[in-house]
Amino acid sequence: MHGDEDPRADLEYGTLPRLVRAAARRYGSREAVVEGRTRVSYAELGERVERAAAACMAGGVEPGDRVAVWAPNTLDWIVSALGAVTAGAVLVPVNTRFKGAEAAHVLDRTRAKLLFVTGTFLGTSYVASLRRAAPALPHLEQVVVLSDSAPEGYRTWKDFLAGGEGITGEEVRRRADAVAPTAPSDIIFTSGTTGRPKGAVITHAQTLRCYGVWSALAGLREGDRYLIVNPFFHTFGYKAGIVACLLRGAVMVPQPVSGVETALANIAAERISVLPGPPTLHRSLLDHPARSAHDLSALRLVVTGAAVVPLQLVERLHAELGVRTVLTAYGLSEASGIVTMCRRGDAPEVIASTSGRAIPDTEVRVLAEPGEPGEVLVRGHHVMGGYFEDPEETAQVLDADGWLHTGDVGVLDTAGNLRITDRIKDMFIVGGFNAYPAEIEQLLCRHPDIAEAAVIGIPDPRLGEVGRAYAVRHAGSSLTADDLIAWSRREMANYKVPREVAFVTELPRNAGGKVLKNQLRTGLPGPTRA
Repeated sequence: MHGDEDPRADLEYGTLPRLVRAAARRYGSREAVVEGRTRVSYAELGERVERAAAACMAGGVEPGDRVAVWAPNTLDWIVSALGAVTAGAVLVPVNTRFKGAEAAHVLDRTRAKLLFVTGTFLGTSYVASLRRAAPALPHLEQVVVLSDSAPEGYRTWKDFLAGGEGITGEEVRRRADAVAPTAPSDIIFTSGTTGRPKGAVITHAQTLRCYGVWSALAGLREGDRYLIVNPFFHTFGYKAGIVACLLRGAVMVPQPVSGVETALANIAAERISVLPGPPTLHRSLLDHPARSAHDLSALRLVVTGAAVVPLQLVERLHAELGVRTVLTAYGLSEASGIVTMCRRGDAPEVIASTSGRAIPDTEVRVLAEPGEPGEVLVRGHHVMGGYFEDPEETAQVLDADGWLHTGDVGVLDTAGNLRITDRIKDMFIVGGFNAYPAEIEQLLCRHPDIAEAAVIGIPDPRLGEVGRAYAVRHAGSSLTADDLIAWSRREMANYKVPREVAFVTELPRNAGGKVLKNQLRTGLPGPTRA
């Protein structure tokens, strides 16, 4: 066994249903989920999940059926999702940013039998949106609205749960125990920033093994209070959040909306100790004018992941908030959401400039000479069996030797630390030189006035392509485009220097925190050209 692994975290539980039951037994009266004034213990969570599983069984859910959840981070999401999985279903989390037609595509693609959907959220009726986009989804037998009211033809959450009262706890446990560790536990759809989303199929055993390792490397502890801002439809929210807390006995505090004011209030009120999230969240916390009015002293662990994590951000989290552990990681849905991770004790420079080393019992290689950028390949226990019912797309990314071709460009250092430099599709060529936007973005973020940057390639009659930068200035900065371009000429090779700069108040991102470069390419504010 590797020193990074926790003996509880491997395959002891075998499946998620057994994990839920073990957590209820092990952590009993400890708090499991906090949602406003509602406080649910681990024992109570186990009972709620069992009732939801009974209702799924009464509603006709059979082992292997797909059950979807289209809702924000809430206690009901946790209970409905784990209830479905306990009944032997394969969970299909649906992106809350999706419009009706996009959600319908996922439901139709997976032939989901049952859908749990939020009521009105942020002024949008998801039910109405779905009805407009997809009046007919032949496989969708039942829609349960996670609310006290539901339109005609749909069921309320309370009514749905009441339907399971005829199913005994023994029947639920028998169904749960029949689930095999090798069975699919979920289908996580890729974010779709570069094309139509595809569903990565991940098993129970993969999920438990990976997030046991994640929890051990992060140092998640029993009793930690974990603010889950990352959306549950994303691996970072569901597995590094809910599953990791179940493994370790941490307290889940789901946050449905990602606003920084809400996060500040939650951190202070709930004495939050663990705050994973994208770098933008942590920078917004540090820069918020009301930060000093909130007690953030309980924070001890931050885990983040992105191509660009400025060293200054890591240093500020340590110095200004007293966060003892800041870690970076890299993963993708097709590899259970985790490939590499920094280790506690790594130098701040390593944490800021790399995504750490391969997790135990996995392999990472780069298709390039040592120290040069190339496509990142991954092989190991965490790699999906394939995309759901899509052998052609699967064959595009999984080769005969089991290597997953990630489509990400990276560099491996001599210690095995991986630095992601870009997506293959984002690279552009300037006068014959390969330009990697993420590398340029990291350089731009070294400018004291720049908080964030995103770079794309645009056509150029002389060089073929050149860089255009979209940059977010720190508050109060009067930096001009000409200033930044002149600074870039001093700090980076000429072919990397952006020829155009546009300043924006924020970069467009998907719910997983990735910058939407397609939106940048279709044109934000007019840039200044050098």
